[in-house]
Amino acid sequence: MKVKVRSGDSLEYFSQLFMLPMHLLLDANKMTNDTILEKGQTIQIPGFEIENRIIGQNDAFWRLALHYNLSIDALLLVNQKRNPNSFEKGETVNIPKRMIKPIIHGQTFYDSALLETDIRKLVEMYPFVSTSTIGQSVRGNPIYELRFGKGDLKLHYNASFHANEWITTPILMQLVNTFLLALINQRTIRGIDIQSLYNRVDVSIVPMVNPDGVDLVLHGPLESERAQLVTYNGGSSDFVGWKANIRGVDLNNQFPAKWEIEKERKIPKAPSARDFPGNEPLTEPEAIAMAQLAKERNFHRLLAFHTQGEEFYWGYEGLEPSEAYSLANEFERVSGYRSVQYIDSHAGYKDWFIQEFKQAGFTLELGKGINPLPLSQYKKIYHEMLGIFLAAMYV
Repeated sequence: MKVKVRSGDSLEYFSQLFMLPMHLLLDANKMTNDTILEKGQTIQIPGFEIENRIIGQNDAFWRLALHYNLSIDALLLVNQKRNPNSFEKGETVNIPKRMIKPIIHGQTFYDSALLETDIRKLVEMYPFVSTSTIGQSVRGNPIYELRFGKGDLKLHYNASFHANEWITTPILMQLVNTFLLALINQRTIRGIDIQSLYNRVDVSIVPMVNPDGVDLVLHGPLESERAQLVTYNGGSSDFVGWKANIRGVDLNNQFPAKWEIEKERKIPKAPSARDFPGNEPLTEPEAIAMAQLAKERNFHRLLAFHTQGEEFYWGYEGLEPSEAYSLANEFERVSGYRSVQYIDSHAGYKDWFIQEFKQAGFTLELGKGINPLPLSQYKKIYHEMLGIFLAAMYV
């Protein structure tokens, strides 16, 4: 929600008026302190939206304020009025409405267009969240990153490396929404103080690494791609089990962590629906973007959301740091997922991250069954992952 500054207004006053933490107002407006505001300046108030209401016969202004749990001056501010008596019957009034419910409803078929819409909603509602494009897919779709937090602990979460694991994207987006909603309303989650976590972490979210692949699974191929993709798909026009990017390369087999071993032993030796690691490491724009992001940011912890198995992997060649053991124990406790230190696998994003940076990396296998997992598992997976999502911030 945006408001126009009046004479004498300050961020401190807005903080009191809307019962918001001062640091969130500063972050939402890209300010470092409560500098003097200029009359007419636009200020963003996070966690609020405008609701329109027509003044009725019996609508006293003070009754409106009471009904919406607002001060009269908050109503005057958003309506650019000086006197509550200046409102007339039939006039449309702007009501600043606090957001108390999620705006992400992820239990649906979740493609790249819906992701873009939801990112726009989140950033508009919570303007202290920044968004950027870290690269583009083969088709030219943007690969989005969300970022929030004011701390020194640099965390990264990603989802949908694999196309038929697209359910990981709405799960991750709803986890972010839950965190932001609790933050703005100064609530705890499972007894955890979200304000303190926000001040402890610097969070990076890439919710859909493989937008082309996700769209292929959910909508089928573009006509110009159909013949080639059917060939990659073994002659089938059913793409529901497609795992790779749109060029038939498995993005989570693209990283230079003993990539040659995976190249040698993987059965597909050419572009395919799954498991082809490419002809060289880091040939695909999606994988290149993710590698560049990690190099630029120097993350302390990385969590990659995949499906399925209700387990997670956290070691690589003995290079993982000692804190990974403590994190794994906590992840296992809060989720019920099985902790697995080593598996016979190479060339994954988590493998490369641990190898390159000697920091804690995790591949999380959400849910259980055959990919793509059914939406009937959504709520169960969400509650299992909420504990892990938060534990990565506080351990």
